[in-house]
Amino acid sequence: MDKNKIILHYCPNFYKIINFDYFAEDLITDKLLKVYRSFIFSADVNNPEEIQKVAEIDKVLAKYVDDYLFRKEMKHSLTTLQIKKTSNVLQSLVDSIISIFNKYEEGTTRRIYVSRWI
Repeated sequence: MDKNKIILHYCPNFYKIINFDYFAEDLITDKLLKVYRSFIFSADVNNPEEIQKVAEIDKVLAKYVDDYLFRKEMKHSLTTLQIKKTSNVLQSLVDSIISIFNKYEEGTTRRIYVSRWI
């Protein structure tokens, strides 16, 4: 089977993410979509850790496309992000994006108490 078809199997939101309409002045979204595309298609299909990261980044960018508040938080976090140039920049950036998503999920997920009316 073709490598790209295997990768797209783990990215159910690929076309929704790639076809996302954004303003031409929105450079962060443009770069984020380029990072997404280059990362998923450079992943090794025989490495389960990379396949897991591909699935995670797909989930994160699907949330980015759907949720305005998360998009705003991601843009703010990415503007203050610092990555060392000695490391693999693409891998470090993807790890940082996933980390930002995990922090956002922990912060916004709350316990909902449903009261019962008598």
